[in-house]
Amino acid sequence: MKVYPIAITFIFSIAGQSTAFTVLPSSTSTTTTTLVPTHVVPSGVARSITSHGFSSKHGPTTALSLTSTSTSTSALASTSTTSSTSSSSLLFPQPRRKTLHHLTATALSPMDDSSSSSSNKGLFTFQTKFGYLNPFAIYYGLTSILLGLPWFVVLTMCQIMYKITNNAWDKMRRVPIFFSHIWGVLLLRLTRSYPTVEGMEILDKFYKEGRTGMFVANHNSWMDIPFMGVTVGWRNYKLISKAELGKVPILGKAIALGGHVMVDRSDRKSQLKTLKMGMQWLKDGVHLCAFPEGTRSKTGRLLPFKNGAFKMAHKVGAPIVPLSIVASGKAHPSDWMFPRMKSHGVCKVIVHEPIESEGRTEEELAELVRNAIIDGLPEDQRPLPDE
Repeated sequence: MKVYPIAITFIFSIAGQSTAFTVLPSSTSTTTTTLVPTHVVPSGVARSITSHGFSSKHGPTTALSLTSTSTSTSALASTSTTSSTSSSSLLFPQPRRKTLHHLTATALSPMDDSSSSSSNKGLFTFQTKFGYLNPFAIYYGLTSILLGLPWFVVLTMCQIMYKITNNAWDKMRRVPIFFSHIWGVLLLRLTRSYPTVEGMEILDKFYKEGRTGMFVANHNSWMDIPFMGVTVGWRNYKLISKAELGKVPILGKAIALGGHVMVDRSDRKSQLKTLKMGMQWLKDGVHLCAFPEGTRSKTGRLLPFKNGAFKMAHKVGAPIVPLSIVASGKAHPSDWMFPRMKSHGVCKVIVHEPIESEGRTEEELAELVRNAIIDGLPEDQRPLPDE
């Protein structure tokens, strides 16, 4: 187990892991200097040097870009680029010069500031092979495990009943869903992680009309699963998940016994089987829940949707209810074992109007749903223009 207190990380990065740079001058009237590190900066440290002093930002950095603006009276005639290597390492900020108006260093690779910033992780944060932990994460993990013990007992009893009755008891697999929902609600309440839900009046109307549909949402955190569950409410629903989740202790048992739709993306025959299974659940009046991106977004931005994500709803003609999940990645970044902070007051779920499948192609349906989800996301979670 590795411990990375902020103070030790900062001192180590400045004194012990100083970086030598190669200087590449540009042939323009405004001198642009690019710094290419010849020694990798330790995980999590990026430097920001300005004319007002020196500061340290934390975030995974593999390269730094240094831009220097100064007044030049002549242009370089040669188009060739010459390089020279700095004779000394950059240990401390250099004295300011009159010709230096602005000097910045920025990471070349964009990263979500909530997922990897050491300064945001806190003084009592430490790293394990399963991810980062802090006091709140430990509390959340212990709470989930303690609540999981009676949950596991109930699931085992359900498993015995299904075996004794040859699946004649609880054919709709409502009992495992009910107790799984209890576990999720208690966990979110006890850890102050219950999200704010906007647009519940849309769901109230949807349910009063006795309609069945598919709920789809963006996905960048483990918290998205319980968030979606508490939004759908005390109803029978099945999650469309990848088969790997079946290996997670207790959760895997709940997925299997609850009749959730597990997709093995490496097996074409399995995909066809799960397609028919999902369509049958919709016909039987059971809601489906899906994350069409197919995986969690590491940056927090919406990823492209997988082909066929809405095929079940489209073939049955069931409506789709888009959900925008906001800031779940800030509460539980991808490199953390458990959530690093409470979600209440930070995360929220926005319910959008149902989108009808009938009279539309699958591609048109996917585009409408995607646009609805994007409308509810903040700017830092929306996809980039070229995505």
